[in-house]
Amino acid sequence: MAATSLRDETADLLSRLIRVDTTNPPGNETAAAELLRDYLEANGVACELHARVPERANLVARIRGGDGPRLLLLSHTDVVVADPVEWSVPPFSGEVRDGEVWGRGALDMKGQVAASAVAIASLAREGFRPSGDLIFAATADEEVGEDFGLSWLCREHPDAVRCEWAVNEGGGDRVELGDAVIYQATAAEKLTAPFTIRVRGRSGHASMPGIADNALVKAARLIERLAAYRPEPQLGPEVEGFLRAALGEVPRAAEAVERLRPLSAAAADVVEATTVPTFSATMIAASRKRNVIPAVCEVTVDCRLLPGQHPQHVEPMIRAVLGGDVEYELEWAEPEGGTRSALDTPLWRALESFVEEVEPGARAAPLCTAGFTDSHWLREAFGTAAYGFFPTSGTMPMEVANALVHSADERIPVADLELGVRWLRHAASAVLG
Repeated sequence: MAATSLRDETADLLSRLIRVDTTNPPGNETAAAELLRDYLEANGVACELHARVPERANLVARIRGGDGPRLLLLSHTDVVVADPVEWSVPPFSGEVRDGEVWGRGALDMKGQVAASAVAIASLAREGFRPSGDLIFAATADEEVGEDFGLSWLCREHPDAVRCEWAVNEGGGDRVELGDAVIYQATAAEKLTAPFTIRVRGRSGHASMPGIADNALVKAARLIERLAAYRPEPQLGPEVEGFLRAALGEVPRAAEAVERLRPLSAAAADVVEATTVPTFSATMIAASRKRNVIPAVCEVTVDCRLLPGQHPQHVEPMIRAVLGGDVEYELEWAEPEGGTRSALDTPLWRALESFVEEVEPGARAAPLCTAGFTDSHWLREAFGTAAYGFFPTSGTMPMEVANALVHSADERIPVADLELGVRWLRHAASAVLG
């Protein structure tokens, strides 16, 4: 089938997926899974639905192959909330306008869902016979992570998603850095390790603040100290690889971000977030009444640690930053993520060859993602080499796309969908052909 037909097929499937409202919570991903199943089975691809509860199904589709290693095209069908008042079009319209598909999930990540489905469907139509299974999983619950999606599949149905290699979200930006063109692919992710700071005082009537000990005011001092702290940067292997591709050398960690910033502010921001642990105070709970001074204030901190770091490594540093003049309690939540994949794999070589084919002279470069993806479940369960890579054509600048994720007027160029299908077909042929 011609590439232009695959382009139109992907755009149409994405529009239909966007019209299925899978806002999480509550998710209702079964409707999207059934839409994908109907499309794939009509193209000769075997499908299964696995669900912890009926309304939150995960779709797993497969072209069976020989006894060789398996490749999984991983994606999720749930999306974050969208307020129609903020949008130029209805957020679940799937409208195609000026070469772009608009709607919640277009970038994160129903665009890649649609491209993965079209890639495996088109290969099935062509009679593709892989050396190992080619698997496509469209999972539930990535955005909230309450164990309805890939975490549950890896534990309860491991054979459905067991794989040696996987392609997921989290990378693919085309970055121009002076004379160099880089396509970045994520091969690692930071550890999500949130914690709570609890400050105690003494309650009292708000009209007489002098008789109370305001826990909220005391907590504010700790929030300011944490926000002002700038950890010493460190270079992991992924960031080193990106810097080498971008600058031709690996500068000292303290100089890396400023060396990149004149070339690309967006790339510098990403590298900055992946060279240090980050601490962002995001939620606060204190008094429930306007006229009552709180005796307890709890501050929730979104903490992201570098791969290899753990809460016990950084807690002494955090306590030093917070100081000793305000008494507090620090309580960690269960950390997740913090995994990485080696780069010496057939899938990484396929990624490099694809970039060279698409744009001669451009290079693929690894990075660590500052956010969170489902790749870590595969790495932890099966030792999977998982990379985040869905290449962009440059039609939409990286900084624009990044600003649209989880925001109003989210949209994706149809050219990017076409390039994504091309990449996923290339990956399957290169490692399973």
